Amino acid sequence: MFKRAIWIGLTLSVFGLLSASSARADEWDKKTILTFSQPFELPGHVLPAGTYMFKLNDTMSDRHIVQVFNADGTKILATIMAIPNYRLKTTDGTTIKFREMPAGQPEAIRAWFYPGNSVGQEFVYPKHRAMLLAKATKAPVPALAVETEVATVEELKTVPIVAVTPEEKEVPVAEVIQTTPVVDVATAPSDRELPKSASSLSLIAGLGLGSLALAFALMMIGKRATV
Repeated sequence: MFKRAIWIGLTLSVFGLLSASSARADEWDKKTILTFSQPFELPGHVLPAGTYMFKLNDTMSDRHIVQVFNADGTKILATIMAIPNYRLKTTDGTTIKFREMPAGQPEAIRAWFYPGNSVGQEFVYPKHRAMLLAKATKAPVPALAVETEVATVEELKTVPIVAVTPEEKEVPVAEVIQTTPVVDVATAPSDRELPKSASSLSLIAGLGLGSLALAFALMMIGKRATV
């Protein structure tokens, strides 16, 4: 009986650890299937109407790498740098923000938000194209600070980024684009309240440690009972 209780305790511990790791892995790459009814623009690409797969390839503090695939994910169509784009309210579905383009031009994607996430991906365009977009939309556009083509993941990890204004000036991104979290003072949690994700992970870890302690205690009682 004691052996059975010990195995139950160990099983609960392992389950708790697996649950924590799975919760992180399931949403890490933000895999999303999107269908567009009209042609649309990505940095360096104009794609026809159709179904595509968006995935996050890598994340760093100041930039993210996004890859766009065909519908079944067998072919990479675009590798794009993005910077964090923060919003106050999350949504249950995927959100795509477009730049307001002149009539007759494909809509240019500005940002992509995964369901339930407050931070999304704001796409960084080649500098020449960013200048045209900034002038056409009358809004700053993040841009690669080099004229040469940059397409590989490793290159995108290190290439410098600027923001291009409608006046065709290059300025630091943080001066004109919100790159840090936005806090709504009216709805901000108190200092003692943990974020929901941190709270759930702490609970899982606590259950795992508690199960291990229970298993150890039962093992010691079993040993004493058999002496």
